[in-house]
Amino acid sequence: MIGAILGDMIGAPYEFDRSPKTKEFPLFCNRSEFTDDSVMTVAVAEALMDTLGKSDDEIKDALVKSMKKWGRLFPDAGYGGMFYQWLHTLNPKPYGSFGNGSAMRVSSAGWLFDTLEETRHIAGLTAEVTHNHPEGIKGAEATASAVWMARNGSSKDEIRNYIIREFGYDLSRTCDEIRPSYYHIETCQETVPEAITAFMEGDGFEDVVRTAVSLGGDCDTLTCIAAGIAEAMYGIPDYLKRECRDRLPENMKAVLDRFDGMKRGKA
Repeated sequence: MIGAILGDMIGAPYEFDRSPKTKEFPLFCNRSEFTDDSVMTVAVAEALMDTLGKSDDEIKDALVKSMKKWGRLFPDAGYGGMFYQWLHTLNPKPYGSFGNGSAMRVSSAGWLFDTLEETRHIAGLTAEVTHNHPEGIKGAEATASAVWMARNGSSKDEIRNYIIREFGYDLSRTCDEIRPSYYHIETCQETVPEAITAFMEGDGFEDVVRTAVSLGGDCDTLTCIAAGIAEAMYGIPDYLKRECRDRLPENMKAVLDRFDGMKRGKA
């Protein structure tokens, strides 16, 4: 999960088509801060940890409460307009979104469950509370599936073939083919395949991050998704973990610490 947060932080300065369109850029600058991607990643992780073994309705109820709680703790993190309204609605309902928010926040689901089937099911629940459009659910399931497969020893070819077969995403283009015309867009359909492609081409955690940022577009979210998968395959260098934690408040670090303990228990 810290990989997704790092991806968000590193990609944030280059959001809204400000990417250098190259892999050569400073990993951190004074604008390398967590955004709504990280806040909701933490919120989903907390809810899933609190509801292991519980019913779907209990999980979804916990997700709504956790997302609203963390959203109100960090009201200026950069939420989309519809999600911001959802956060401040007394009895919020899903609103048919296929935005990439469902995929950006789901990485913890790839770590907490024993089977791919359960991972996909829970990932779908994390999407359904807001992004209940089939494409929103698909984006979350595909991302969590890639994380689960990577942490359980699947090769990149195995992950690619599964994603294509199960979700129908086009992973045929290279990053060099995507990069020139790729622009800021916030749908799962045009973020998740590009993020997975960046993961496929990257050689190690940092290289995945640099590859994702080089594509541009909705850079913090795309890099959040790609880096969340990369963590599961490569791990994260200690210096990057320290840099990430130094940029987080104590309440978010507490959730990360709890998550790391549960994740080790799954190893």
